[in-house]
Amino acid sequence: MSALNELTIAEARDAMRAGKLSAVELTEACLAAVEGAGALNAFVHQTPDLALEMARAADHRIKAGDGAAMTGIPVGIKDLFCTRGVPTQAASGILEGFRPEYESAVTQNLWDAGAVMLGKLNMDEFAMGSSNETSVYGNAVNPWRVGETALTPGGSSGGSAAAVAADLCLGATGTDTGGSIRQPAAFTGIVGLKPTYGRVSRWGTIAFASSLDQAGPMTRTVRDAAIMLGAMASADDRDSTCTDLPVPDYEAALTGDIRGKKIGIPREYRMDGMGAEIEALWQKGADMLRDAGAEIVEISLPHTRYALPAYYVIAPAEASSNLARYDGVRYGHRARLGAGDGIVQMYEKTRAEGFGPEVQRRVMIGTYVLSAGFYDAYYNRARKVRALIKRDFDQAYAAGVDAILTPATPSAAFGLGEMAGKDPVEMYLNDVFTVTVNLAGLPGISVPVGLNADGLPLGLQLIGRPFAEAELLNHASVLERAAGFVGRPDKWW
Repeated sequence: MSALNELTIAEARDAMRAGKLSAVELTEACLAAVEGAGALNAFVHQTPDLALEMARAADHRIKAGDGAAMTGIPVGIKDLFCTRGVPTQAASGILEGFRPEYESAVTQNLWDAGAVMLGKLNMDEFAMGSSNETSVYGNAVNPWRVGETALTPGGSSGGSAAAVAADLCLGATGTDTGGSIRQPAAFTGIVGLKPTYGRVSRWGTIAFASSLDQAGPMTRTVRDAAIMLGAMASADDRDSTCTDLPVPDYEAALTGDIRGKKIGIPREYRMDGMGAEIEALWQKGADMLRDAGAEIVEISLPHTRYALPAYYVIAPAEASSNLARYDGVRYGHRARLGAGDGIVQMYEKTRAEGFGPEVQRRVMIGTYVLSAGFYDAYYNRARKVRALIKRDFDQAYAAGVDAILTPATPSAAFGLGEMAGKDPVEMYLNDVFTVTVNLAGLPGISVPVGLNADGLPLGLQLIGRPFAEAELLNHASVLERAAGFVGRPDKWW
């Protein structure tokens, strides 16, 4: 059998139910792996005592015949989710020392299902970034590398992606505002699922852009993503945008049969400058789905070209509003004040010291586009573009398309520091294939499909109908099986 920490969620669940493995043994294996992976900087707050306590409770639950699919499964939690009594900083200096007195809806659902928390995971500050280089904890590092070059694990859920790819945990929570689950999943050769907006409660998850944020699972396989989503999702009256639709059995939906399904290939995603490897992989993915019995059709999403600029107006605008609450008054960092400083100076100094450069940049952009005289010119116009982007998808699905296949990222993982000093827009272009899904509120999943010439993983994205995660996961499982991706990073850490 593989090392215990290398098991998938499904394998570990089945072994524990069969009495071949205990949750404590599994948790100890993961804790040892975490302890030996400091070079990845994936875990930033470890909770070993709590993990073992939760594992012992899971073993009692399994022996009593009360185990759920996630019972006893060790997971990592992105630092954006509030966890009772455990530091929750959103990787920002402004929340230094903050220990919530409550659990987020997502983490509470996981604990109710019997999952085990190993600790909190690195991320871009307030989820703003595509490379995990804006974190107050320092860079998370991709377990994949080329020679001695340290690579980004992607962002903002970079710590989650690195931890899963390096077998430090069996699954991890991520959040996705413009691609922050799917892009790091593609960069690290794992599966990342962004559910439909409203499928998973946002309550207790520190907000970036409230109309775009959505939590989802990051796992090694599609089956694991199905299992973990089933535990994370729920109705929640505390989040007015959360749906009260029942949560399906996502794992049961993995029939592997997509005969007669129609898969759309959007012509607008064939962009100038797209790498030949990405284009070839996209064609290969379409051929795999065709061989499995699906019909491949070309579709048009004509407003795709406006998605990135619209996103980078809407998201900073919502961020500037959400982050106004961090002022040094109630919790977190407060600047040391000089003689004669008043409340205004305290706000200014606290926010200048507590927020990093990328967060400051986005808050300033957001405040600008919401200001008098510019609200209609920028923010309202971007909202209208967003409605057109959503309409493009609605029309494609109304025409009979069951899912849409696109690249997940424009390239494989790039080197840490490679974008430093460049125009920030170059970094933002990493989200070019993913932001449309958030703007339209749709579910999307990244599946590892192959390796580039340097031996780094590449992923493809499938986009589904609203609240059709079960069908989307089934499509993804077919793609996963056909691709047969088994690549793992060589252990150097």
